[in-house]
Amino acid sequence: MFELTGQTAIVTGAAAGIGKAIAERFAASGATVAVADINLPRATQVAGALSGSSFALETDVTSRQSIQQAVERVLQRTGQIDILVNNAGIAGPAAPLWEQKAEDWEKVLAMNLSSVFYLCHAVVPHMRARGYGRIVNIASIAGKEGNPRMVPYSATKAGVIGLTKSLGKELATEGICVNAVSPAVVQTEILDQLTPEQVSYMTDKIPMRRTGKPEEIAAVVHFLASRDCSFVTAQCYDASGGRATY
Repeated sequence: MFELTGQTAIVTGAAAGIGKAIAERFAASGATVAVADINLPRATQVAGALSGSSFALETDVTSRQSIQQAVERVLQRTGQIDILVNNAGIAGPAAPLWEQKAEDWEKVLAMNLSSVFYLCHAVVPHMRARGYGRIVNIASIAGKEGNPRMVPYSATKAGVIGLTKSLGKELATEGICVNAVSPAVVQTEILDQLTPEQVSYMTDKIPMRRTGKPEEIAAVVHFLASRDCSFVTAQCYDASGGRATY
């Protein structure tokens, strides 16, 4: 079930947190994983601990040039890209909109949304030529419900959901499935960017009364990245401990 032997996956932000858990699960299922992260030492450490022929890939997802170079390096090394997981992201400053700085908005936009567009833009032509691909974008419940004091994050994650639905429909007849996963708050380093009040606000809304685990998100992503996901596209799967109601 969900076998990935012989496939190549790019996972961004894979040096820690949800991305790391996804990389570990993919590699355990037989995939060669490009552990793409701006932090090369950590990415190298993660890749070295994975089974198979996975490798680190220094990638700045806010740079179109870096993205293009990363995709080219993967194709040179493995000759194919079967799976793309757009996971890299940041929370941004905790503040109401009128206290947000323009440069912070631009940074969150580049990291959370523009990166998804440009990575898909770089990878989709290859997938179309092969007639196969799986793209999974990590969104957030904040993109559906909007979290106060997190306008840039909430807006960009809503954009990720919209991008996913549009692209999934564009590629629906080409053997390429595009889906998103919207976690509620997950116990990762991104929580270090938030105040205790923000974390409490989000956790209190979860009926399970706890944060999610990276491994629990990776399990959902694994299905969406597999050949078994053959009649599911342009969808947003919630992994929210019961928080999401639509």
